Amino acid sequence: MLSLNHLDIRYGEKHLFKDLSIQVHEGNRIGLMGVNGAGKSTLLKIMAGVSTCDDGVLNRAKYFTVAYLPQESSALVSGQTLYEEAESAFAELLELQREADRLHQDLALVDHQSEEFTQMLQRQGEIQHRLEGSGIYTMRARIEKILLGLGFHQEDMDKPASSFSGGWIMRLMLAKMLLAAPSLLLLDEPTNHLDLSSLTWVEDFLRSYKGAMVIISHDRMFLDKVTTSTWELSLGRLSIYKGNYSYYEKEKAERRTIEKAAYDNQQAQIKQTMRFVDRFRSKSTKAKQVQSRVKQLEKMDLIEIGDEDRQIRFSFPPAPASGRDVLQVERLCKAFAGKDVFKDVSFQFQRGDKVAMVGVNGAGKSTLLKIVSGAIAMDSGEVKLGHNVHLSYFGQHQAQELSPSLTALETLSLSVKDMPITRIRSLLGAFLFRGEEVDKKVSVLSGGEKSRLALAKMIATPANCMLLDEPTNHLDMSSQEVLQEAMAQYDGFLLVVSHNRYFLDSFVNKVVEVKEGRVAVYEGNISDYLQKIEAEAAVHESTQKQESVSSSVPQNDTPHSQVSRKEKRKQEAQERKERNRKFGPWKKKAEEAEKQVEKLEEQKTDLEARMADPDLYQDQEAWTATSGDYDTCVSSLEHWYEKWEAAQGEMEMLED
Repeated sequence: MLSLNHLDIRYGEKHLFKDLSIQVHEGNRIGLMGVNGAGKSTLLKIMAGVSTCDDGVLNRAKYFTVAYLPQESSALVSGQTLYEEAESAFAELLELQREADRLHQDLALVDHQSEEFTQMLQRQGEIQHRLEGSGIYTMRARIEKILLGLGFHQEDMDKPASSFSGGWIMRLMLAKMLLAAPSLLLLDEPTNHLDLSSLTWVEDFLRSYKGAMVIISHDRMFLDKVTTSTWELSLGRLSIYKGNYSYYEKEKAERRTIEKAAYDNQQAQIKQTMRFVDRFRSKSTKAKQVQSRVKQLEKMDLIEIGDEDRQIRFSFPPAPASGRDVLQVERLCKAFAGKDVFKDVSFQFQRGDKVAMVGVNGAGKSTLLKIVSGAIAMDSGEVKLGHNVHLSYFGQHQAQELSPSLTALETLSLSVKDMPITRIRSLLGAFLFRGEEVDKKVSVLSGGEKSRLALAKMIATPANCMLLDEPTNHLDMSSQEVLQEAMAQYDGFLLVVSHNRYFLDSFVNKVVEVKEGRVAVYEGNISDYLQKIEAEAAVHESTQKQESVSSSVPQNDTPHSQVSRKEKRKQEAQERKERNRKFGPWKKKAEEAEKQVEKLEEQKTDLEARMADPDLYQDQEAWTATSGDYDTCVSSLEHWYEKWEAAQGEMEMLED
């Protein structure tokens, strides 16, 4: 178990953490939410022991091990190969293995009747017992499984770890943490450097991980699949929600409604009391009553209501009219250092198409986007833009290319010289640069602020063909949602590289897969694409199995060696009977859980309606009772949901 007790950090007048106390227990799976600057990364660093805090604030049980993955990491300089660097996650076990080998050699040289021999034999037994339960004998298989799952290739194993780029180094760090299997994983934006296939692999791995985890992520689909509870940092305080991101989003809106009703009710009561005090303050006959009302106000526990999170609010400028055909690529070829990246790539898109580009890291997605934008040249082929097409490009590292010596206001002013200063300030305000914040130098901006400024710079000029490479990097969840809505309403052509499935799903109508120098176009959104890929993989696997079975059956089998049709039907009927026997109890449990869920959902809705009534707060006893009933109802609902999901899971396994 890990705990933080009364953590209090203040920067000037701003409280980053205000008397914050939290606990993490075995098996907790927590998503950490909050707007940029709320202190999420700082909290993770304090929990990991990377950042210091006052004595006694951070407490950790002796058996509770912690591993921390930061957002960014410096390059490795160890000189080890990829495999050796991953193997270092087992350093302690490998040292025990070496000690066991030394003991084995030394035992042959020591008198078997001596006390020293007895002690050495005992130590060897202890080490052997620990090694047998550690999984060290399957170490190589585990290392390769995790490295390959994270996108590395078999031929990468003997390459120097320091030769990989920053994104791949982050994957290696994640691999080492997963191999070490600590009691608590602290992951700060673990999906930032993962492509779609690696992301789905990490999801599956973490869902079966036995330890606890606290995850900061702006990928809501990832959080929904991996976490079971949510912490929200806001205004220096932490709120706990007993569910994943979707649950948190819904519950937060409900809590805010209840808080607002209680706040409004109290404010009305204060206003009414003050009116009485002001009216009768000077009348001696009412002095006693006035004093009583004043004391009543002084004793009142004031309800505080948090500020609404600031959000980006914007829409893209109307796209200039263009011809039907917007973008056409014909027989495109590109090679680096003699290695083909693309060979004879052709595709075509029309006005109104909104396209997601996917593929593993290193497949060439960013390169293809740069070629189409004209940022780099192709070796051969042709890129044709349609009639009256105005192209705008947002590169993956666009935020890093901003001039650090300029302010946010100067950055935008220089890129759109014809735009009035009042409109520039309005555009910056839409991206959360308000008041004095427009005069902040780019050099002091956070990663999220730089991304917002780069996006503002891009959309300031109207275009009808937008190419965007990872536009959501470093944007918080609310900013992503507003950008997502703007893209859904945009009337031009979009080509977007992103691994954020939820972000893409609501507005793309086509998916471009970049794989092994080729390009394939799929109709539909990301979910449709993933379903098609899974279906194709299942068909391929089934075909391989059939071919394997066919090749293993001797060609000269006689009819007598095969099961008759009658016996086969009898066998199939027996299998169905056995399946129904196992299936029945779980079906009954699922139906019972469904009834309980429906009943509790109705009860929850009724309680929420009662709690939204301002009159309820005037009766403290009634409010306490209703609030208690509501908590009990939510807890029971969660319990029956778990029962229903467990039953459904068992039935799905039986169906497979």
